[in-house]
Amino acid sequence: MLECFENKDIILGSQSPRRIQLLREIGLNFRSLHFSVDEVFPNHLSARETAIYLSELKAKAFPSSELKAHSILITADTVVSIFDQILGKPKDVQEATKMLQLLSGKAHEVITAFTFCTPTKMSSYFSETKVYFKQLSSSEIDHYITHYQPFDKAGAYGIQEWIGKIGIEKIEGSYFNVMGLPVHQVYSELCTFELN
Repeated sequence: MLECFENKDIILGSQSPRRIQLLREIGLNFRSLHFSVDEVFPNHLSARETAIYLSELKAKAFPSSELKAHSILITADTVVSIFDQILGKPKDVQEATKMLQLLSGKAHEVITAFTFCTPTKMSSYFSETKVYFKQLSSSEIDHYITHYQPFDKAGAYGIQEWIGKIGIEKIEGSYFNVMGLPVHQVYSELCTFELN
């Protein structure tokens, strides 16, 4: 393990397969704990403020008994924003279809906020990426929703999946941020993060 991570109990407050995969791929030793949070946020917040609010909400909901003196809890939240409208996770096929129709042929923003929490402090960070979709046909949208069931993804899509490969023309910013965690930034901030 890298020296900056030694003697630290790193906890990922998420069961997201993408976030778990990304942290594993940088060689981070951590444990993943799941806890339920009602992801409700004030309507007046911007997309960036919403992502930070929800990431901190998850950190505050984490059982404090799990945090020891050498623990660092990582929570995160990703939102998709287009025309000042925030797209969360679609509830059903109809909502997923509407979201992808809205994103089709346009650019949108993906904002991921992540929070480090210890027994004594909380620090939050964010990353923004601009994503450009080509014009998607109805059959492409139907095929993707049918075969990939993107109901656990903000904006109803995963950049690493089929629709990202055939539909995204370009991005400005971090690819991994769109996957759900700007892992380069998480790594950099973790290396310098002080427990106290």
